[in-house]
Amino acid sequence: MREQFSDEAVTCHICLRYQCKKKAFTKYAKKWQDEDGKRVIERDFTKMIKYCTVIRVLCHTQMKLMNQRQKKAHLMEIQLNGGSIADKISWAKEHLEKQVPVTSVFSQDEMMDVIGVTKGKGFKGVISRWHVKKLPRKTHKGLRKVACIGAWHPARVGFGVPRAGQKGYHHRTELNKKIYRIGAGIHTKDGKVIKNNASTEYDITDKSITPMGGFPHYGEVSNDFVMVKGCCVGPKKRVVTLRKSLLASFKKKQMEKIDLKFIDTA
Repeated sequence: MREQFSDEAVTCHICLRYQCKKKAFTKYAKKWQDEDGKRVIERDFTKMIKYCTVIRVLCHTQMKLMNQRQKKAHLMEIQLNGGSIADKISWAKEHLEKQVPVTSVFSQDEMMDVIGVTKGKGFKGVISRWHVKKLPRKTHKGLRKVACIGAWHPARVGFGVPRAGQKGYHHRTELNKKIYRIGAGIHTKDGKVIKNNASTEYDITDKSITPMGGFPHYGEVSNDFVMVKGCCVGPKKRVVTLRKSLLASFKKKQMEKIDLKFIDTA
């Protein structure tokens, strides 16, 4: 954190932001303007180089770029890997209060992992939750049940016996998803608005990645985007975490180069 704080980041630390005196982090921010404060900060950085073994940075999303009701940003600690401790701290100081574009982390044809929370289904029975077979029609006291949940002894229900409970809204990690395209958002270049991020070498039509009428339950995509093969966990607008692939795969289909010829936006 530095001398300038966006409202998105400050809101994460304060309840009732617009009813308070809005003095959060004001004293801390003055350290970067005062000479004594700068000396204290440099001393802290020196201690980190000398004693720390792991360096993490605190990052937040930019909700003001999204056309959503939510204003509070998502906060996340991200660990820096590679190089010495001094290199990590210098990199973090250079990128304080700066955007980190997706193109600086991922590239096309790369494999990545997607972490998120699945769609919530609520409290479900064993038929829906574990897909066990329904009992015959004439079964006593219901048929959407497990017929036998275990022997008399051991006198407890085993952990592997299907039971009713919560279905969905689970934390899941999908491994090795192929990046098909990293597209630039709508931007201005030489006084012209550029939004043909869905055109290809074979289809030179000037069109945006947003389909006609917008994405259902989402809207229009006007920022940078990542197109991956397959689906991602969770409903629309739920935040997902993208990370470098930890379980590298060298299968032929995962190593091939992707050359998109047509993107259907009808």
